[in-house]
Amino acid sequence: MHEIYPTDREALERDCDLEFFIASGPGGQHRNKVETAVRLTHRPSGITVTATERRSQYANREAAFERMATRLKTLQYVAPPRKATRPTTTSRLRRLALKQRTSQTKRLRSTPTNE
Repeated sequence: MHEIYPTDREALERDCDLEFFIASGPGGQHRNKVETAVRLTHRPSGITVTATERRSQYANREAAFERMATRLKTLQYVAPPRKATRPTTTSRLRRLALKQRTSQTKRLRSTPTNE
């Protein structure tokens, strides 16, 4: 069974390590000299997300927390169990008719016998 991790902001701030680094890419001096990129590591699960798309550290931090909450929710998703159903009589007859038609087609492809 999956562990259940809280995804509210207070719990994420408590359970995550926040790290800032210099992002790469376009942006010039605004981006190359300031540590605006954010790396967020969730200690209990070990998941790491980064946000580097903004020039603002605050905006990247908000994006990283949203991304972390989304990742944790997808990690915790449990698919509902499937119910086995019997094929209906009509679908069974339809499948048999299709099999007979396919068999007839393949039989006609073979070379004729001398009878």
